[in-house]
Amino acid sequence: MKIRPLTIEGAFEVTPVQHSDPRGTFLEWYRFDTLASVVGHPLELAQANLSVSARDVVRGIHFADVPPGQAKYVICVTGAVMDVVVDIRVGSPTFGQWESVRLDDEDRRSVYLAEGLGHGFCALSSRATVAYLCSSTYRPGHEHGVHPLDPELGIAWPAATPLLSEKDAAAPSLGDARAAGMLPLYDRSA
Repeated sequence: MKIRPLTIEGAFEVTPVQHSDPRGTFLEWYRFDTLASVVGHPLELAQANLSVSARDVVRGIHFADVPPGQAKYVICVTGAVMDVVVDIRVGSPTFGQWESVRLDDEDRRSVYLAEGLGHGFCALSSRATVAYLCSSTYRPGHEHGVHPLDPELGIAWPAATPLLSEKDAAAPSLGDARAAGMLPLYDRSA
């Protein structure tokens, strides 16, 4: 397993070693000890989510109140997505920046993102199934979003007409979320 830091502090791309033979393929897509040795602490698992999306569906940009926040470990089980990590931490040197990683059922990469980062993805295949391991459970009223098509973010979604949920379409811009005090603060000691 290779773990590569992304340009946004607290986000990592994880590439597994795949073992294939005529029967199929085996891989370890998550190892708590390997991830902990890189990120400096274990990912405490509290919830697992599964999302199935049609082509051009954009989900996100989602985040949870900090504390406790919600770290995520994300993999695309079937199909392909463009997975996006957005630095929404006020005061971070990379505030407002984003980075994407293609997650698919061939390379089997995963993305880890720390508490306080925003997350979203766009389905690239006719059907894409994404699994998330989460460090905290869903807490209604403590989960938020930033509009994924916000021009200030400038995310280059690979969809001619992105399909959004009503909730995501109504999410505030990054600037409005910041002005409303919704965004987490960057903690230089983390």
